[in-house]
Amino acid sequence: MKEIYKTKGYTNDWIEKRVRGIAIQDELTDEWDKEFAILTAEISKATFELTPYEYKKLKGLEQENLRDHMNDLELIFTMLGEATTTKIALKKDSQGFLGNREAAVEGGTVAGVARKELEHRIREKVVSAENYLQLHNK
Repeated sequence: MKEIYKTKGYTNDWIEKRVRGIAIQDELTDEWDKEFAILTAEISKATFELTPYEYKKLKGLEQENLRDHMNDLELIFTMLGEATTTKIALKKDSQGFLGNREAAVEGGTVAGVARKELEHRIREKVVSAENYLQLHNK
């Protein structure tokens, strides 16, 4: 997988973040099974104030993988939301859709608060309409 990203022009630093993000996502997939898409959308809404569908639309994507077109900070906040959600769900022993949804909103909110704090300090939005490859090729 790393070689595929390298041939597409991604940096080693970005590739490492993406691979770590995939590992975190795999943990959630194991935990949530069939409800995964709905619950990750909850994390995204709480983290970025956008559903994955809205996020893809903002970036002008159709069938492409959204995460493959995120910049470093977008990937980091996605990982933070998912890792935090996983930790909360395990600590609370969240059960069923409603319990996991609550954990997803809480985990996404933690990442969303961190994102807003960074945006305040750098006076710049983390969420970008640009694709990562567009940014990399500038």
